Amino acid sequence: MKIGFIGAGKVGFSLGKYFCEHGLEVTGYYSRNFQSAKEAAAFTSSAAYENRSELVANSDVLFLTVTDCAIADTYAAVCEEDIRGKIVCHCSGALTAESVFSDIERHGAAGFSVHPLIAVSSRYDSYRQLADVFFTLEGTESKREEFREWLKTAGLNVQCIPADAKVKYHCAAAIASNQVIALFAQSQQLLMECGFSQDTARQALVPLFLGNASQTAESGPANALTGPVERGDKGTIEKHLKVLDCSEDKLLYLLLSKKLLKTAKEKHPSRDYSSIENFINAETEKI
Repeated sequence: MKIGFIGAGKVGFSLGKYFCEHGLEVTGYYSRNFQSAKEAAAFTSSAAYENRSELVANSDVLFLTVTDCAIADTYAAVCEEDIRGKIVCHCSGALTAESVFSDIERHGAAGFSVHPLIAVSSRYDSYRQLADVFFTLEGTESKREEFREWLKTAGLNVQCIPADAKVKYHCAAAIASNQVIALFAQSQQLLMECGFSQDTARQALVPLFLGNASQTAESGPANALTGPVERGDKGTIEKHLKVLDCSEDKLLYLLLSKKLLKTAKEKHPSRDYSSIENFINAETEKI
């Protein structure tokens, strides 16, 4: 099947290059910015289209690699063409296939959400990571398994999810990718209050941050867990709370500690954590 891209940003560049290098045929790119289409086409040894209709006609699979807010309008424009027998995909982590392609079967086509569980940060380099990335797939049920198998021929890890789980899936991705940054920023600020500069605070945290992330990824949360919650060290937890100045930071620390308690109990099922559990619950209620 020949693959066409409408939208020539980071995701379009990355998927197109990956597909090309794994034996799939990329027709080319259409973009409102023709220069972007030309650059993507050059990167993937495909064609740049000035006319969207020609790209649609020449492609069996269409990836709408545009911003989330533009997906619906882009799909509406595509539906002005004959899309019978074609597969149309978007790559949004938050939107379901149904929310965009609700009428696609009426057009004789199939629609899917195909989302890579990665932050695509570079037009020219991110494609190298895709072989290790999981892609979630949901959409037209009658064609889903066939399309999943086709994606797997390119070496992709594909996990099918139900449409009603899409928001929960996206929330999981945001916590692991985005909210961890808030915790790093808070740790950096605390070190700056200890006399570190912003740059040295960041440099000091990098080995700790990356080392723990690597251990968690390799061994799982329970095996990677260390620190006062894991040890059942109520005294240190009390001291930590005293140096956090605002109630918001205290509450964040307490709520995360409650989550860590679940992991600590998994790691040490015979250990008694009742003392710190009661303390954390009591302190949380005060805020």
